Amino acid sequence: MMPEAGEPPLHPSPHSLRGLDWFVFFVADVQTGFGPFVSVYLTAQHWTQFDIGLVLSAAGVISLLGQMPGGAVVDAARSERFVAGIAIVAICISALSYVAVPIFPIVLTGSILHALASCVLGPAIAAVSLGLVGHHAIGARLGRNARFASVGNGLAAAVMGAVGYLIAPRGVFIVTVLLLIPALLALRAIAATEIDPEYAHGAKPRRRNKPPIRIGEVIRNRPLLIFAGCLLLFHLANSAMLPLVGSVVTMQSSRWATVLIAACIVTPQLVVAALSPWVGSHADSWGRRRLLLIGFAALPIRGLLFAFVSNPVLLVVVQLLDGVTAAVLAVMVPLVVADATRGSGHFNLGQGVIGTATGIGASLSATFAGYMTDRFGSGEAFAALAVTATVGLAVLWLSMPETKPEEDEES
Repeated sequence: MMPEAGEPPLHPSPHSLRGLDWFVFFVADVQTGFGPFVSVYLTAQHWTQFDIGLVLSAAGVISLLGQMPGGAVVDAARSERFVAGIAIVAICISALSYVAVPIFPIVLTGSILHALASCVLGPAIAAVSLGLVGHHAIGARLGRNARFASVGNGLAAAVMGAVGYLIAPRGVFIVTVLLLIPALLALRAIAATEIDPEYAHGAKPRRRNKPPIRIGEVIRNRPLLIFAGCLLLFHLANSAMLPLVGSVVTMQSSRWATVLIAACIVTPQLVVAALSPWVGSHADSWGRRRLLLIGFAALPIRGLLFAFVSNPVLLVVVQLLDGVTAAVLAVMVPLVVADATRGSGHFNLGQGVIGTATGIGASLSATFAGYMTDRFGSGEAFAALAVTATVGLAVLWLSMPETKPEEDEES
């Protein structure tokens, strides 16, 4: 299945485009309410680490298993905007469950609900974006999405961290719920009539009257599978890298560990906000493959530097490379999926395939890094992660084709 070009550009209104901007921004805020704050809050509620681990593991398993079904649900939906709204409401119900009744069955149910909502929310945002602007302008649109998401993540982490520190740990979940209103208002600002349903699913325009492509053909799509394998190796190397830095720094100076990790989280977001629009605007002129090689190449360099650098300031500087990688992948992952599934009508299922591979790599990363650290030491663990990242880079270089559609024959 080769991607094809030629669809005429769409012309969404500035009002809808601004609505998508702010929806992406507030969605990043809402999702930040869950994450590093969950363990802090449940620990403050005198939960055992075993119970906290069960809740987080259950959410992780559901998130992994739900990627492909979640994408299929978005492909089957008649309104991606409605699916996104339901997902936002579900996340906020989950947050309320944490605050209202912090007992194991309720929190476990809330964490599972949040995981299920996240499985459809990401594909729904990408589908709304593609349905608004079409393939003609999706690269630049994804770059803009990445900028607003990055700024939203950074601001939300700062605000929620301050609320949790100055008021109470449960305050971060209250902030999450309060953000429901602007998120839904921003979603409502996107005109439903301007979202092309065929483009949103990655389908051909109806006028072509070609038979639909079966789901099995999408799942066996060679460029998509190669890309999924590359991302599995990437996240196997990447996901444990920053937590491992945190462990090393804590052993050296526990007083500054929290501040350092916060800096390592925030500074890459600044790079993403600055760089992602440039990535989106150059996706056509440079090609997908060249930009992906840049993003993948930054990871093994970062891993090797972490193996030898111990100065806190230099660690933060090295972590800027994560911003380069994140800016590239934030734009290129959905863009390559859109290329590979173009004309199939299963764009969001393709995102689910990629999400599953990403989840597998991320879930194995901590175990791999922990084993290497306990057996050989942190320096060797960073080196092993760098080698894994290099393998992913090599597979990308040697096997991944350029997915950018050739300039068009005919519309």
